[in-house]
Amino acid sequence: MTLSNPAVITFSLERTRLELRFRLTRLVARDWIAPDYVRVRVQGDDLAGFGEGLGDDDHIRIFFPEGEPASVAELRESPSREFTPLQWGEDWLDLEFAVHGDAGVAGVWAATAPLGSLLGVGGPRGTCRIEGAPEAWFLAGDETAIPQIRRFAAAIPDGASARILVEVADAAHEVAIDAPVPVEYLHRDGAAPSAALIARLDQLTETDRPEGDVFAFIAAEQAVVKAGRALVAGRWGIDPERAVIKGYWKADESGATYHAAH
Repeated sequence: MTLSNPAVITFSLERTRLELRFRLTRLVARDWIAPDYVRVRVQGDDLAGFGEGLGDDDHIRIFFPEGEPASVAELRESPSREFTPLQWGEDWLDLEFAVHGDAGVAGVWAATAPLGSLLGVGGPRGTCRIEGAPEAWFLAGDETAIPQIRRFAAAIPDGASARILVEVADAAHEVAIDAPVPVEYLHRDGAAPSAALIARLDQLTETDRPEGDVFAFIAAEQAVVKAGRALVAGRWGIDPERAVIKGYWKADESGATYHAAH
């Protein structure tokens, strides 16, 4: 592998640890963005100061207690999943969920929990911040990565070189994303998770590499990591330390263990 050195390094990824805090919130709103994809808002005084110190790539752990926990230790015993916080204010937080029937505690809660239901929020433990300005952006993921793709897309300046790939079940399940460039939607059409995205990544060659200092983000089911690294670090020669390539969830025989938007 030969890493490509752009003429000018225009950005860096700075990772910072944060004080770990736990907060209790209540569900106050639900909005179906697309079939099987829902945005919820939780609210509570505990969210004061939530956004302090957050950067461009953050993950929290959300907890689904059956009743009001008597302590942080009791809250942490509740079922939980890792998520990307989408938007937040002084006392509110928005999250998005991909919902697949009755699979997964998070999706079921997002789709069916009565307004007023409790949700615990832990973290983030740390944050990743883009210092400087990438000359080009490459964002790719499945439904679980949409909240993070939204956040990165909002940071892309008008006129910057950018490419965004999003895998969804089919055309009916495309989720609108506000971005400065058209989003290329990839349809699984019954294939395995990440199959359509992996196939698209495999099709991209050295000549498809954006010009300049590129920030790359790729996240979906765990199988995408190999293809993502082969493209970014292999064919495009981008230093993997200056990219984010993650398996946000892992499929298994009994269902799935989800991170991010499930």
